[in-house]
Amino acid sequence: MDNRIRYPIGIQTFSEIREKGYVYVDKTESIYNLVKYSAKYSFLSRPRRFGKSLLVSTLKAYFEGRRDLFKGLIIDQLEKEWISYPVLLISLAGFKSESEEQLREYLNHSLDDLYKDFGFVGSSINLGVRLKSLIRHCYDTMGRQVVVLIDEYDKPILNVVHDDVLRNKLRNVMSELYAPLKDCDPMLNFVFITGITKFSQMSIFSELNNISNISMLDDYASICGITLDEMEAQLHFGIESLAQKFNISLPETIKKLRYYYDGYSFCEDSPEIFNPYSLISCMQNRKFDPYWFESGTPNYLVNMLRKFKVAPSKIGRCYASVSEFDIPTENFTNIVPLLYQSGYLTIKGYDPLTEQFILDIPNHEVRIGLMRTLLPNYVQDTLSASNVMAHLVRSIYAGDISSGLANLKLFFKEIPYCVNTNYEGHWQQMLYVVFSLLGAWADVEVHTAHGRVDLAMILAGKLFLIEVKLNGTAHQALEQINIKQYSNRFQRCPYPLFKIGINFSTDQHTIMDWIIQ
Repeated sequence: MDNRIRYPIGIQTFSEIREKGYVYVDKTESIYNLVKYSAKYSFLSRPRRFGKSLLVSTLKAYFEGRRDLFKGLIIDQLEKEWISYPVLLISLAGFKSESEEQLREYLNHSLDDLYKDFGFVGSSINLGVRLKSLIRHCYDTMGRQVVVLIDEYDKPILNVVHDDVLRNKLRNVMSELYAPLKDCDPMLNFVFITGITKFSQMSIFSELNNISNISMLDDYASICGITLDEMEAQLHFGIESLAQKFNISLPETIKKLRYYYDGYSFCEDSPEIFNPYSLISCMQNRKFDPYWFESGTPNYLVNMLRKFKVAPSKIGRCYASVSEFDIPTENFTNIVPLLYQSGYLTIKGYDPLTEQFILDIPNHEVRIGLMRTLLPNYVQDTLSASNVMAHLVRSIYAGDISSGLANLKLFFKEIPYCVNTNYEGHWQQMLYVVFSLLGAWADVEVHTAHGRVDLAMILAGKLFLIEVKLNGTAHQALEQINIKQYSNRFQRCPYPLFKIGINFSTDQHTIMDWIIQ
């Protein structure tokens, strides 16, 4: 590895990246177009750790006229004026409490820091009045319109999105802060807001009815994240280092990077986009891991999955109209919009006939991370589960499937359970999670001409059809596969076929017997 390459892992300040020589994927042409051609008030929704804070920091440096930081970047050739504006940046990214009082305190501290930066003293205790007074002060003293940048505006609300009472309390505090922005319009040059959920869902900016939502516009599809072209042109040294370590070709390395971290799309004609945090973490560590999930699974996702009782197999390919993404959070009837905005689903296509987007899990990293997140809903001892699944995948690759199932049986028998297991669907979903964690393609309730097979999966170059019985026999399960001729659906599949009947017991809380054909 070339030790001269410095990757900005966790660094979201543009000036630090440029001044200390960290790698920066040039997004400044999109930033120039955003400033020059988008609306005065703009909003961008992107998943966590997707570069929103770095984008806001870059905008701050640009509006402050810091041309020195942009030397050698595309915008240095495009921008001719480099005017310095007063910039007010308010970030909610660091707020982690669920308390109304602590949110108010956090925002007041943020305003205190801005007051010091601009040499202003104010006495009001109302958040909105404090912000308006500061904007007036900057406008009067500097003689220029003010730029307002709000990063991760919805972070406080996401912490309590599952709790109607707390959500409304925190939303009221946020609304108090932003209420005067409309009245300040003559003093404002540019207002840019980022978040995960779209602004219409939170009603925080109800007074600002002229915000342009650029989240699904083609022009800004790649303003955050890294495209394949950008990776190949600006991160080629990282690709070469990975290829050297794993002793594979450059095309093979790119293919593996795409499998793990690519696949995001934010509009109909968007290029596929890599998760930037995961991509540069992989290049820094020269290791393919699910970095996005290792950085922390957000509590709001787990809470909402529980609230909507989402089965693991239901998180995947689905259809959604654009209007579904603008439903207020309190009126959600399903979790799809939140899964999309949070990055667990992404756009994979568009059906012009129904005017619906086709959504699916972006890549291998997200699929594995999701299953790890959902596993504690089925077993508590996730460390032991990892060891058992490692043994299972070795058994399958070695052709000794029975040994893997025997190990799985012993594991199920010894672990405590988190939920009621007295129904067949529980075991079906648990097998789906387990095999998905092994890297298998898996699907449940797969339709055939004569019924639905409980679980179909492809792993280690083999096709498995699995039927589950509860308090029955493995023979009954296998007999159902054969009598209903489930395998006919897969006659054109090039892989060797294995039929497996598995019988679970509610008394023993584990597998009782199985048959492999």
